[in-house]
Amino acid sequence: MENKNLAKSDCGCDPYLLSLVETTQGQESAVRKSNRTGLLLASVTGGAAIILSAVCFPFVSPALRRVVLPYVPASTQQVENVMKALSRSHAGGSKLIDLGSGDGRIVLAAGKKGFQSHGVELNTVLVLYSKLNAWRNRIKNATFSRQDLFKVDYTKYNNIVIFGVEEMMPELEQLFEKSLKSSSQVIACRFPLPNWKPIHVIGEGIDTVWVYEV
Repeated sequence: MENKNLAKSDCGCDPYLLSLVETTQGQESAVRKSNRTGLLLASVTGGAAIILSAVCFPFVSPALRRVVLPYVPASTQQVENVMKALSRSHAGGSKLIDLGSGDGRIVLAAGKKGFQSHGVELNTVLVLYSKLNAWRNRIKNATFSRQDLFKVDYTKYNNIVIFGVEEMMPELEQLFEKSLKSSSQVIACRFPLPNWKPIHVIGEGIDTVWVYEV
């Protein structure tokens, strides 16, 4: 420190001017450090936002379509009620499709009961999760695909399961009238079809299942 001061005095410079230069240099250094910190924080925040968007997009994007099936996992009682409905089925076959299959629990449960079951879902993450669960549980007759329910070939299936929302049930009813083959069975969960008369009603409250014959 002493040598530094001696060097300054030997240069013949005005001490006041030297102090101003030192202050300016210190401020510039602080600004550079602040800028670097700001850039680092911006990079971290931006990266986190991109990752969050990528994770959330599969869950949000279905809401941008004309028909929305929100992901609400079926309760244990709901699954049991659907299985009861299937056990009473008079449909001429054991092929089942679950519309908006979510995490796949209905399809997997039906697969364990011997149904050739398939789930359609718009959320890619949930489709992959369901496929993984089917593989882990070695349920080979349970399959899943990312597909729009309005583009399904319903003539392949005898049992149709739908966890719908009230606003979309009239449109689904029209779809089923045009698309389903005779002797098919529709199992509606949470909300009934508005004009069809059920042959069975199982459960109560949000766990209610309405069973219809075509």
